Amino acid sequence: MITARQSRAARALLGWTQETLADRAQVALTALKRLESESGLDVYETTRDQVRRALEAAGIVLLSTDKGQGVLLVDDRENKPNPSNPAR
Repeated sequence: MITARQSRAARALLGWTQETLADRAQVALTALKRLESESGLDVYETTRDQVRRALEAAGIVLLSTDKGQGVLLVDDRENKPNPSNPAR
């Protein structure tokens, strides 16, 4: 399950706005704002799942241990264009 803090941290790593993430996750902006709220507002599990999937597709790994939660941005250099070889 993705937490509010993980969603905000993942967006920060990706440089995404709430609007960008809502669009990529195909959820309403208000639903994303509820998910990212620290007020503990109810959010459908399907919304959390769609947000998680969108972030994972962008290279985010959600971390959860007994000591806390976090996020990791995987640097997938194999799929990034090489400036010295634009055809790739």
